[in-house]
Amino acid sequence: MSQLQTLTDSLCELLKQIELTDIKLIIGGGFGIYLKMERVRNIGVRTLIEPEFWPEARSTNDLDLFLRPELLANSVKLKPLADAISDLGYKSVPGSENYQFVKFVEGSTAAKSKIDILTGPKDSFSGTAVRVDDRRVRPKPSVGLHAHPVNEAPTLEKDLVPVTVAGKIRSGERWSGEVFLPHPFTFTMMKLFAFRDRLIRDADQEKARYHALDVYSILATTTEEEWGQALTLRKEFQRHSFVTEAGQIVQEHFAQAAQLGLLRLQESRYYGEEFKLAGLSSALLESFAA
Repeated sequence: MSQLQTLTDSLCELLKQIELTDIKLIIGGGFGIYLKMERVRNIGVRTLIEPEFWPEARSTNDLDLFLRPELLANSVKLKPLADAISDLGYKSVPGSENYQFVKFVEGSTAAKSKIDILTGPKDSFSGTAVRVDDRRVRPKPSVGLHAHPVNEAPTLEKDLVPVTVAGKIRSGERWSGEVFLPHPFTFTMMKLFAFRDRLIRDADQEKARYHALDVYSILATTTEEEWGQALTLRKEFQRHSFVTEAGQIVQEHFAQAAQLGLLRLQESRYYGEEFKLAGLSSALLESFAA
């Protein structure tokens, strides 16, 4: 079984556990990009870059779960998710307790799947009882579940993309449920910041290559409808500091062939000579005008 299928099954198990609640999960990260690719292939609509020029989905064992800020502000509604994560055998990651969890392959120290709990910007919690710092959002009263705030996602709840996932749960039965994906505008912005962060922090640059690839994958699979929405979001948020900063990242790293964003993309083991790099640069420059 592929790692992506294992992760799909793990997500379905989680959705089964919370099926009677009104918790709506937003899926980011590499797995969210995989779900986006599969969705667009299935509906067969036109995209910014044709499917024959897409990369294959990269392997990951992370489930990046974004929670709407309103859910963290009402921790009573959050408790079923905390209970589900515990009931499914996930354990807190030392040093990142309550917002990173890992489940191990039975009889092994290898991680089967990992859950990261994230949410929108810190300022989403102004005027609430929630305690917030740069690292954690802590609901009050506590239910044993925190979230990491992502300030570079001011548009997190805008134009979410619904997608159905289907897999096999522990009982052996098939299960399907609905999750949401960040809009490509939001997704791209988060990945631009992640790329710049890894460019600075990682000596081997492997994660920078992943994030550069993700930027390409997100833009490549953007539908015509989503592109129109992206231009509307650009206009609405053009003066937001993080949108402006995203434009600077594009200008510095993705606007020209010799810049590091495109170079790191070409170093990725998923890169293909057929990739439309000029199309990527053009779309990014239009989405995030400096």
